[in-house]
Amino acid sequence: MSELETNLGDVERILVRFRNKTLPHFINGKPDPGRSNEVFESVTPIDNSLIGQVASGNAEDIDVACQAAEEAFKEWKVISGKERKKILHKVADAIVDNACEIALVESYDSGQPLKFMSKAAIRGAENFRFFADLAPTARDGQALPADEHINYSIRQPIGPVGVITPWNTPFMLSTWKIAPALAAGCTVVHKPAEWSPYTAMMLSEIAHAAGLPAGVLNCVQGLGESAGKSLTEHPAIKAVAFVGESTTGSHITRQGADTLKRLHLELGGKNPVIVFDDADLDRALDAVVFMIFSLNGERCTSSSRLLVHEAIQDEFTAKVVARVAKLKVGNPLDPNTEVGPLVHDRHFQKVCSFFGYAVEDGAKIVAGGNAVAGNGNFVEPTVFANARNDMRIAQQEIFGPVLTVIPFKDEADALALANDTEYGLAGYVWTNDIGRGHRMAQNLDAGMIWVNSENNRHLPSPFGGMKASGIGRDGGDYSFEFYMETKNVCVALGTHRVPKLGK
Repeated sequence: MSELETNLGDVERILVRFRNKTLPHFINGKPDPGRSNEVFESVTPIDNSLIGQVASGNAEDIDVACQAAEEAFKEWKVISGKERKKILHKVADAIVDNACEIALVESYDSGQPLKFMSKAAIRGAENFRFFADLAPTARDGQALPADEHINYSIRQPIGPVGVITPWNTPFMLSTWKIAPALAAGCTVVHKPAEWSPYTAMMLSEIAHAAGLPAGVLNCVQGLGESAGKSLTEHPAIKAVAFVGESTTGSHITRQGADTLKRLHLELGGKNPVIVFDDADLDRALDAVVFMIFSLNGERCTSSSRLLVHEAIQDEFTAKVVARVAKLKVGNPLDPNTEVGPLVHDRHFQKVCSFFGYAVEDGAKIVAGGNAVAGNGNFVEPTVFANARNDMRIAQQEIFGPVLTVIPFKDEADALALANDTEYGLAGYVWTNDIGRGHRMAQNLDAGMIWVNSENNRHLPSPFGGMKASGIGRDGGDYSFEFYMETKNVCVALGTHRVPKLGK
């Protein structure tokens, strides 16, 4: 039996309980069938066959989950940081114990290759461990002495928070938001993406079984326009952390306005990778191919625009095309697959529409450019050449295994092209001129810049974008700044005299 056949058999064994009945919510420490009596279907993008039915949450389901989170917050907020650290480490241990099952389900549910999903669950456990270790000091503030007074600051958890996560690498991205919220002392109502709902339920069950108290982490399945909207408007929710596309981020901003919610929005990107003619071209080639074609190109930090110096444009583009021709497209449960199917037919149709846009606008398709025949949502890894920065393929977020190549003349031209987009999430610079690397990093309008590196994950560092790519930062203490309120305490010394009025 091949590894693919073994993995397919394991997925069937894991998913049998979800196939036989509707995937429920998880509220107040137990599965909850919901109150709407409505369901939606979840399919695998491998062949668009049915995985199972999922409970479609409504405002009443959200309200019950928010009440559970509000009640649990009373006790969770006063548990010591050391105790929260112990509990969250147990959650991390349990994630590691279940990592293989999480990876298989996520790969089957989202279409992401097992090659990458096998690491995603472990990264989720790392998120829990990292923030668990910070929990004992999360509330620490500053000593601020002054004449006749002593000032000091402390932090306290903001309250129940809403977490809305996307369908690309959903398990890892859920932990990236949920772990710091729990470490800070907040309780959570999680609304996962409807296109990849299964591992969210697994996370809730794993965390509760590992010792997380009932009501601290709740999960409500459902659609964005119903469950998501109700969550962002609910008065018990004090902050909303969202990962997704920019239009939805705008909707959430409006929905949270009446209750003055704190928002963290991690949104879209049209990220440039800039390759100068003095770069280490072999390393740059590896990074360019990896950052757009891994994870099916469904990655917010993918380098979807290749800005390459005109002196090496033809040579470097030819090397990219040669590498793309060797990429293995196939069933995501095959350990050798590098590019799997796109998550949903609607997204598949969107990505395929750009093949026509490219030709209409005058670009040349030099690799791929077609859907793969069959029932699944497979597309050929694609490269567009002879592109201009004003084309739709250069300005709109495609979010698939599609690379747009644009030449530049010099450093100033590269910078102007890179910044000429509504997005500002990430940027990548390849050059052996370290001064140029620093100049580009300082002048690029993006929240994160990597010089001579692919996307390298450093948990203490700030993660987030500028312009239409979002508001706020994740990572290290930046996450606690979002999930906590800072309070100042001023204590008068004995020598202080209060001004007298009316005496």
